[in-house]
Amino acid sequence: MDLDKALAYLDEHIDREKTIGISAGSAGLSLDGMRRIVEVLGDPQHDYPVIHLTGTNGKGSTARMISALLVAHQLSVGTYTSPHLEHVTERISWNLDPIPPDDFARVIDELASLEGLMGSRPSYFELLTAAAFRWFSSVAVDAAVVEVGLLGRYDATNVADGAVAVVTNIGRDHTDGEGDWRRKVAGEKAGIVKPGSHLVLGETDPALRDLFIAEGPGETWVRDDDFGVLTDRLAIGGHVVDLRTPFGMHDEVLLPVHGAHQLDNAALAVAAVEAFFGRALDPEVVAEAFAALRLPGRFEVLHRGPLLVLDGAHNVDGARAVARTLADEFEVAGRRRWVLGVLAGRDVGAALDAFGIHPGDRVIACAPPSPRALPADELAGVVAARGVAVEVQPDVGHAVEVAWGLAEAAGEGDLVMVTGSLHTVGAARTACRRLGLLR
Repeated sequence: MDLDKALAYLDEHIDREKTIGISAGSAGLSLDGMRRIVEVLGDPQHDYPVIHLTGTNGKGSTARMISALLVAHQLSVGTYTSPHLEHVTERISWNLDPIPPDDFARVIDELASLEGLMGSRPSYFELLTAAAFRWFSSVAVDAAVVEVGLLGRYDATNVADGAVAVVTNIGRDHTDGEGDWRRKVAGEKAGIVKPGSHLVLGETDPALRDLFIAEGPGETWVRDDDFGVLTDRLAIGGHVVDLRTPFGMHDEVLLPVHGAHQLDNAALAVAAVEAFFGRALDPEVVAEAFAALRLPGRFEVLHRGPLLVLDGAHNVDGARAVARTLADEFEVAGRRRWVLGVLAGRDVGAALDAFGIHPGDRVIACAPPSPRALPADELAGVVAARGVAVEVQPDVGHAVEVAWGLAEAAGEGDLVMVTGSLHTVGAARTACRRLGLLR
């Protein structure tokens, strides 16, 4: 099986990623099918220690930071994240490099040959998750960093027993927002916490803490109580921060990222790796890991004059973070142009408010390459109803080209912000390669 055949095989399976919301409850959900899949493979998820992550926002960034810290300690590290930006092989990586296409095809071929033994037909995400666990075992990683796809308790990744469980935050996503939705979301995410594991909790709401403690972690560290960011100073291309952990201080750490929310993610990552090792990290190793840090699609600045930024914010909390980062770290003297593409089911009006999109801005409405994309003309209708100038360019790549051409013609003070979904950002990155803005 070559790469094309492997991708075709995956596409034959139902893709249920991120289609089940809290509002539907967890009735009928089960890990039995996924347990059978990994049992057929010999339970490879138990061949190495796992750091397991969940949360509404920041999982991908935190996972990448944790992996960078482990790699800087000379460990062989597998990382599993979702969704991908440009190619599915990005989801499975070794030392932050995507799985080679030949290896990807080989492990998918192995799964295909064993599918008849798996009982029920697996889903697309279950197959990818099993492929990650199997490949990590075959390359003998020292540790795996595994990001939940959706929620936690019944996510396919939860057949792994995380030695360290990391929860970034609890926000309103995949829920109708009715009733005590925060406790419902927290209860599902708490499901990744295994008895005796070390919980690193980024959610600071004390009203939710009992849900996590009830899962029986051996030790719990809570952000702002046990670890966190003490000071933050803006620097060229990022921030210089002082971080506190239960083992001590990390002073004047350079983080080449934008957005105060990423500093909390960095504190989570350092705490998680210290929990993993059971000791303080060498400050020089932390500095080395973070100095080379790159977060594709997370307030990713590709050009500064005009300013071109890609950010995969897909919910209101993420949109607010984008707005705060723009206001705090950048001066936009010219026109603001937004290439906006979102998935159906999002509260577009609330997102526009959170982004701070207002009359005087210009929106180019597009549709991310996803079967769940909100049609560009529907998005444009919501934007226009708010008195904001808008045009429709359904193809993300074409929308980016139009916005960038206008910004280049206008001068250095303009902004092009591409956002609304990681699917939108992934397509935009491909377009930016064609424009010579990304290698």
